[in-house]
Amino acid sequence: MPQFFKRLLKFPQMDFETAVWEMTNLMIRPKKVFKSIYYQKQTRNTWHRPDPAFTYLMSFFLLLASLAWSVAYTPRVWAMTKLAFTFVFIHFLLGSIVTATIAYFIIGRFLGPGVAGLPGRRRQQGLFGSDPRSSVGEVLEFGYCFDVSIRAFFPVYVLLYVLQYILMPAIDHTNHVSIFFANTLYLAAGIYWNLITFLGYNSLHFLHHTQLLLTPIFVYVVGWIACTALAINLEKSGVRWLFTGVDISHHL
Repeated sequence: MPQFFKRLLKFPQMDFETAVWEMTNLMIRPKKVFKSIYYQKQTRNTWHRPDPAFTYLMSFFLLLASLAWSVAYTPRVWAMTKLAFTFVFIHFLLGSIVTATIAYFIIGRFLGPGVAGLPGRRRQQGLFGSDPRSSVGEVLEFGYCFDVSIRAFFPVYVLLYVLQYILMPAIDHTNHVSIFFANTLYLAAGIYWNLITFLGYNSLHFLHHTQLLLTPIFVYVVGWIACTALAINLEKSGVRWLFTGVDISHHL
């Protein structure tokens, strides 16, 4: 992470092309993204990629999304500023830091090497294969946890900040069709986030039982079935969460 902060203002050194490539593949081939990070480990001896390019691009896209939402639902300068701050600094940056911190302590403690507890803790290969002897002395890096968190956020951005905005005229209703598609949108966002988080940590060959990270998907599916059956539109509460602390117009 110190290298990450040292490069915050060194724009010529940032690899924006790779960041765009990662964003594209996170939606269609997320495993390929972490395969490239695995190869980086072989050359730079660190799992963390100290390049702020992805963070800058994600922040810029969230800024554009906040502008679009503001123009449609809260066209006031102060409200627009607050929404931009909320999207970038609260939802994305603070949310990613909190998620990375929780993962750093929880996953590192309970799924890391040398931890007694679950049976069959040894595993010979990670997601892409590795010499088991190379796991000696390996530790979970906080910087890598942050990398996983910001990349898992991108599909959520596409589905809930962009696609939901486009579909608002169709899903902001109480009929069964609108509820079905709105709830499915939130289900897809949750599954994408969970899957990318799993792939990120499963690529570390020194972690064990990472399949446990997939268990929340079962909860998402059960919640989707329950909300759809009870005619609860997740878009209603979801949009209120997006606009937390910001006054919105009567259109929502």
